[in-house]
Amino acid sequence: MEQQKLPNATISIVLSIFGYLCCCFSAGIGGIILSAIALVLANKDKKTYALAPEQYSNYSQVNTARILAIVGLVLGILVLGLGIFQIISAGGWEGYMEQQREVYEQLGIELD
Repeated sequence: MEQQKLPNATISIVLSIFGYLCCCFSAGIGGIILSAIALVLANKDKKTYALAPEQYSNYSQVNTARILAIVGLVLGILVLGLGIFQIISAGGWEGYMEQQREVYEQLGIELD
């Protein structure tokens, strides 16, 4: 019997890579969303593999996707937490925006 590939292996590794790369953009939310989806898909394939391991050949790809998804998820959560901490430390959204304006002025960047 010929071995087949796990159905979500490719998409889960692609999503986990994008989640890892996007964890530092959009306050980490993009990385959290993509990594969470990748983790769900990888876990689904892990359960499928556990039922009949002799039928599937690309479990290592699923395991890699799962690890990358976990790393992307943790980094996204840390970036989101850091952003929330910065906003709270500045005294709320208005204080944070005022600090950002001051930084831009010091750098010589004009905001309209």
